[in-house]
Amino acid sequence: MAYTLEDMAEKGYRKAKAKEGYISRAWEDAKDYMISGYKATPFGPTRKANYEAAVRAAKHRQDWDKWKENWIRKMKL
Repeated sequence: MAYTLEDMAEKGYRKAKAKEGYISRAWEDAKDYMISGYKATPFGPTRKANYEAAVRAAKHRQDWDKWKENWIRKMKL
């Protein structure tokens, strides 16, 4: 049986939703790494402080329905 794009998107959607907790934890765990990497750049202290504040405030949010819709659209190109 051949799968349709909708079938494949639905499978990806279910798998992503099942990993949502892990993805959010991984995002939180990566924040210190992202900040330390940015601190190694030659940007000034204001730019670095703004970046750190933005990363610390950010929460992982994913609209999985929108992801599925966009994935189908992109795969049809």
